[in-house]
Amino acid sequence: MRTFLIAFLFLGSAICIAVGRLTPLSAKDIGLMLRTGYSAESVQRELSARHFVPALSAADETVLLQAGATRPLLDSLKSGAFDVSASDASAAQAEVAAQTERRAAQAAEAQKINTLYQNQIAKARAGAPISAPSAHPVAAALKGDLVSWKNGSIAHFDDEGMPKKKFIALYFSAHWCVPCRKFTPQLVEWYNRVASQHPEFEIVFVSSDRSLFAMETYMREAQMPWPAVEFAKLESKAELKKLGGDGIPSLIAIDASGRMLSSSYNGQQYVGPAKVVADLEAIFAQPPNAKVAQSR
Repeated sequence: MRTFLIAFLFLGSAICIAVGRLTPLSAKDIGLMLRTGYSAESVQRELSARHFVPALSAADETVLLQAGATRPLLDSLKSGAFDVSASDASAAQAEVAAQTERRAAQAAEAQKINTLYQNQIAKARAGAPISAPSAHPVAAALKGDLVSWKNGSIAHFDDEGMPKKKFIALYFSAHWCVPCRKFTPQLVEWYNRVASQHPEFEIVFVSSDRSLFAMETYMREAQMPWPAVEFAKLESKAELKKLGGDGIPSLIAIDASGRMLSSSYNGQQYVGPAKVVADLEAIFAQPPNAKVAQSR
């Protein structure tokens, strides 16, 4: 388990853009992929689909050798076989700049929400009463819109117990995303181990798949044990989907007060969904009273 957490904590920018468009790989991306278990052959397959930007420098070559790159992989990078065109490189840089701007806005919004939460806590410590939420805000936003994979098909999910959850994690992922398919089985294994011990917790899958068939295929192949937002309802959940950031796989955890406890993004920097898994394990390890206090 510890190996799994460490590996995905350093997955870094080796992510899929949530709208389904893959950005070119950089030397840093390739180094991170090699360190997290990608073979040189797998990296080359990704390069065939995503290409490479910018040109490989001598310093990059040294770093990649230390990460486990093979000589044929380095030779192919140096040959320019995977280089993007000048126009595609410019478009990729524009996309990165746009992502940076969006993440800055999201970080500012998250800081605003956290400030309001801290003000609530300060009032509580001073003896001022604060009203407890009647239901988890995520459960309220998704009421009647959840499905699950059951008995070989998609079925309506009974969400009667969702409002009482203390912690709900939203998992933003897609079948077409290679890093997602690498991470999801590990998340399923972890969930199956901890869910029965922590009935106050739930995961909800928010799909970035392009069709209902792709979403159902993903849920079936991964044997997802948690509910998902119904495909037909995803378009109306734009505000919810913004919480996941620009890239997938992305996992966020929200408590019953609406406070984001953990995210796959540290401000503007993508740190990966395993950070959220680790944070949730730390929360679950706390005494019951501490967990209640955190969700107030």
